[in-house]
Amino acid sequence: MKNYEFTMLINGELVNADNSFPVLNPATGEVITTVPDISEAQVEQTLEHARAGFATWSSTPLSKRAELILSYASVLEDNADDIIAILIEETGKPRDNAEYDFGMLITCLRFFVEEAKRVEQPVIVDPEERFHHFIQRQPLGVVVGYLAWNFPLLNLGYKLAPSLASGCSCIIKPSQVTPLATLKCAELAQQVGFPPGVINIITSNNYDNTNPLLTSDKTSLFTMIGSTRAGVNAMKTACTSVKHFSVELGGNAPVLVYDDADIDKAVTDIVNLKFANSGQVCVSPNRCFVHQSRIAEFIDKAVTHAKGIELGTGNEAERLMGPLSSEKERSRIVKLIDDAVENGAKIALGGGVPDSRTNGFYLEPTILTDVSESMEVTRTEVFGPVLSIIPFSDSDDVIAKANDTEFGLSAYVYTTNLSRAFKAAKGIQAGSVCINEAHYSVQLPHGGLKQSGVGKDCSKYSLQEFYTNKRVSVLIE
Repeated sequence: MKNYEFTMLINGELVNADNSFPVLNPATGEVITTVPDISEAQVEQTLEHARAGFATWSSTPLSKRAELILSYASVLEDNADDIIAILIEETGKPRDNAEYDFGMLITCLRFFVEEAKRVEQPVIVDPEERFHHFIQRQPLGVVVGYLAWNFPLLNLGYKLAPSLASGCSCIIKPSQVTPLATLKCAELAQQVGFPPGVINIITSNNYDNTNPLLTSDKTSLFTMIGSTRAGVNAMKTACTSVKHFSVELGGNAPVLVYDDADIDKAVTDIVNLKFANSGQVCVSPNRCFVHQSRIAEFIDKAVTHAKGIELGTGNEAERLMGPLSSEKERSRIVKLIDDAVENGAKIALGGGVPDSRTNGFYLEPTILTDVSESMEVTRTEVFGPVLSIIPFSDSDDVIAKANDTEFGLSAYVYTTNLSRAFKAAKGIQAGSVCINEAHYSVQLPHGGLKQSGVGKDCSKYSLQEFYTNKRVSVLIE
């Protein structure tokens, strides 16, 4: 891949830049290749091209847009092997995880095409029957999307697909950590015949150069997936003109395991989700509150289940966990583990860098017990393979404990008591509450409360954010 030239897609052309930056393979720590580092002048040009692209694309009938979008999905599928291979090399993902990541891009492209056909333009009753009022939905404008590195192509699907289906043009900036598969998808978009300026995919490692994407009045919607800190900073920078925002930010998901829970089911779900993608998942369970009458059983079974996880990348092993994204991230997480232990937590499993993996940014699957709610490991978004188990009793308000965080993205509840389940679902402050099984799908809205963001990804609720709601009143007297 070192001899392969990755380029940006701007105004329908594959474009390079005067400067570049390296991309590492986290499984080895070695440089894979370099990619363009866009200049500020190129950013300004891209904004102009996107505005022109919007004028063309927004006036293109949905039937024609759908034809091109579905053709693009087919082209991507025809090149799946190459794209997945690139994705594995830049992320260190196990193959099944990389296939899921890629598959979600295809799913999103096809889903939002169909969802755009069902956009409602409701009539509003006039009490005096003098007017015919209706809501006209029109594409919003130029969409700027910043993507996270943990699921590069899923994240691309979450932003690109509703942009295209709604009739918006877009400028997508993948994470500088994992831009390669996204750039490959950009290259393939050129084969489909989208009008110039509709899809623009750029790369940068210099926020000063890309800040015009945020500050420009040509940008109608800024959308991103990332940390709360990054989201707040980006929104603050973007408030130079009126814009729409849709941002999915940090999470610190609680799990409530009540005394009547199916422990085997809870353990399997929580451990599998916790260590999926090396814990680098925004909805990953971080704080696991287990009723004190079941906690010993839960810990024993969780440790046994997690011991079956192997470390590695790209192969077909059934339960494989890849590396973290960088040495910086690994060091940060190790520090959280060490701090917890210094303050009284015990390591039931893992806790350090594996001796068997001298290359790459691997960390052992880790389970901590005797964890208190004041420890930093429970206060922050870990974004790594560390599960903290915390006991609670009947005298505790465990829902209040679950809500004791600035975040509110996802939560999980395990109980066979229906009344208790609905009480938890109502009381927990999170954008998604999954009861007795973690479940996510493209037709379900995904987004957070509190400091976990605003707006939605997936579902018809996401698509609505790419349209205006224009009221039209026609005098009929």
